[in-house]
Order: sequence, then C-alpha cells, then structure tokens
Amino acid sequence: MRRWLRPVTRAVRVFEQRAGLSGGTLEPEPREQAKFGLLFDIDGVLVRGKTPIPAAKKAFQKLVDSQGQFMVPVVFVTNAGNCLRQTKADQLTHILGVPISQEQVMMSHSPLRIFKQYHNKCVLVSGQGPLLDIAKYLGFSNPITIDSLRESYPFLDMVDHTRRPKILPSNAVDIPKIEAVVLFGEPIRWETNLQLIIDVLLTGGHPANPHEPASYPHIPVLACNMDLMWMAEARSPRFGHGTFMVCLENIYKKITGKELKYEALMGKPSEVTFQYAEYLVRAQAAQQRWEKPIQTLYAIGDNLMTDIYGANLYNRYLQERTSRVGSKALVQAASGAAVAAVSQEEEPSLESALSFPSATSCRSVLVCTGIYNPHAEVPADTSQSVTETVFHGHRDFRFDPALVEPGYIVDDVNAAVDLIFQLETFIPGSGNRTNQP
Repeated sequence: MRRWLRPVTRAVRVFEQRAGLSGGTLEPEPREQAKFGLLFDIDGVLVRGKTPIPAAKKAFQKLVDSQGQFMVPVVFVTNAGNCLRQTKADQLTHILGVPISQEQVMMSHSPLRIFKQYHNKCVLVSGQGPLLDIAKYLGFSNPITIDSLRESYPFLDMVDHTRRPKILPSNAVDIPKIEAVVLFGEPIRWETNLQLIIDVLLTGGHPANPHEPASYPHIPVLACNMDLMWMAEARSPRFGHGTFMVCLENIYKKITGKELKYEALMGKPSEVTFQYAEYLVRAQAAQQRWEKPIQTLYAIGDNLMTDIYGANLYNRYLQERTSRVGSKALVQAASGAAVAAVSQEEEPSLESALSFPSATSCRSVLVCTGIYNPHAEVPADTSQSVTETVFHGHRDFRFDPALVEPGYIVDDVNAAVDLIFQLETFIPGSGNRTNQP
C-alpha cells in the first residue's frame, strides 16, 4: 500500500527548536550514532536541471550540526556520468549550502573501478564531458573517445553532410584493436556515436574493416545510466541515456537479428550500484569512528523505474541474505570489512568489501518533484501489451509490480527527511533516540 505522509511529529518539532528552525536556540547536547544512512538521488529530488528545488536546502539544514558536519551518513547516488565526483560534489556544495565531499558522491560509472579486467585494455568510451579524465580516474589506462576514432577514420561518419570529409585519406591511421565499449552517458551527436559503436561491434574492434555480422558474441559492452528519461527545467521529462541505449540495441538487432549483450549494467536500478552506495555509507561511518553498524538505508528518489525499483531490489537482496546468514553474523562480517574511505590505496579490497553489507533493509521514499506523477498509477495488469506501454525500465530488468511500489510517498525531499527522522525516532543532538525495526 502506498502511504502519503506529511509528518509533523513531536520528534520533528523538538529537532526544529534545537536547530533554530522555529525560533529556538541550538542546544549543545552530545550526539549519538545514527543507525541509518541516506541515499539521495539528485535530478528531480534536489535540482531540476540547474535550478535548485527549494525544499532541498531546508532538508540539508536538518542533516548537519552547527559546524556543518553531517549527523547521518549521506551518499548522493546519481545516474549522471558526465563529470568527476569532485565536480559534482562542488556543485552540490553550492546548491545545498553545506560542504559535500567527493566521498559522498556516487556517479553511475563509479562501480567501473571494480572491473579491473578491462582497465589495461583499449576501450572505446561514449558520452560527454571530460571522458578521458573520467576513464583514467576509474582506472582505464588506454581509453579512446568517439571523436578520436572519428579523426582516425573520418570516412565512417557520413550522416551529417556538412561533416563529411571532402578528400578521403589515402592511408587510414591505425589504432589499437578496441577490446571493449564503455557507455558513460548520452552523447551529443547520437548518429555519430551509434554508427561508430555499431562499426566497432560488427568488426570485432577493428572499425575500418568490413562488417562481419556473423561474428557473435560481440566484444564486451559496459553501460552506465539506464534512465529512459530524466527531469530538468522542462515540464515534461527529457531523453536520458536509456533512450540512447534503446536506439543502439534496436539498430544492432535490426542489422544482425541478434540481441545486443551487456557485460555489465551500472547505475540505478542495478544491484551493484546499491552495493557500492551502501559501502560508501559504511565508509563514512567508519571515518566517524562509529562502532554500531548501519542497519537501514533510505533511498530518496523521483523515478519509479530506477530509484524505487533499485531500492526495492536491493532490499530484497538484503532480506534474502539476512535470512540465509543471520543478522548477527552479517553485522560481525560487515564490521570486519569496514573501511574509512574509498581511495586508490584501498581499491584492492573494494571487491571484497562490497560483499559484506551491514544493512539489513533498504526502504524506498518517493518524492513528487521530478518524474513521478502522483496522478498516474502503474497498472496492475502485467500482460505483454501493458508492460510494453508502461514499463520504462531497461529491457534486461523484468517488470515486477512489487519493485515499483514505493515504501512511502511524500511531497518533497524536506518531507522525506522529516519522515525518516520520525521513523527512526531521531532527534539530532539528543541522547534519547532509538531505531525502530
């Protein structure tokens, strides 16, 4: 059952008085450790394009103390992938008015750091922004951009007549064999990216060679950000990278008759994304020297098919894992695997750390400031015709009505924070707080 909550509770009122939000003064009481962590989506929750949502700054004033230190582990989990973590942290600091570090930011491409088997290979990267900087930051030593590939083989890009080479080069410039394709996000020139990626896939990594459609399976494809649409300043959602992927998948199948296969899918709603986000929450708790494990995650988002689906999918994973292993054993294992921060030196242990979550549940909270329309219900009928019309998730994720059912629905992110404080009986600055099961 969907629950509309606009909580105005004693816990929230006491907090507002102590934080000076309702005319009171800040009381210097000792802080205890929270047993929960917060996962915030960005677009549609904190901003619309470059325009901040007013409720965002109010919400984050409640999450930091008088010194600007977070009282609860907070991670920003975005499906964006067109910048470095530090750049996004700087943007959030400006928008929210509180200091955000890059250790609190998770881009859609962040889990690529664990795919070390591709780091020394020549990989073609697609997207926009400082792609080479992003790829090298993630560990790739030999990335090649679409623009570089086009410069080496200018006769491959023929859709835009104004960009067609007037004189074809006599000798093509040789580049190394491309061994994998990494899709960071939606590119600027879709026709160029679609053409050259198809060339790479149909030639086994030698795009200047003739197509060989019989060569299957194709070289590995790793994709980040499956958002079909996202919410900016426009009144209706805009195309996201998921739309680009739909184009690529259908072109490949139209040409070859076969399905495009992904070696990995990252970004919400993928399970590895929430594993990585939970790891960052634990890292913050360890950095604060908090001894009690984080038991509950709250994922706040505006998109049923990514934020809510992903949180519920991860919750299902946590519940199944807890039932198999037992909560006490999980807490002990997670405590032993805790780390202080994600850094270059700690990457060798990153894969194992992801395997030991301390959380036992992940609750989804849906806000109404982005893609979600509270007046449009998801049909219960899961027949083929309905799912084709309604399901905006990626084709490799099945439609499951339970996974797109939010735990809670609130007006905005400020109401979401109030709700979570109520559920956790969390009064910042107070020594009297408990966690509810």
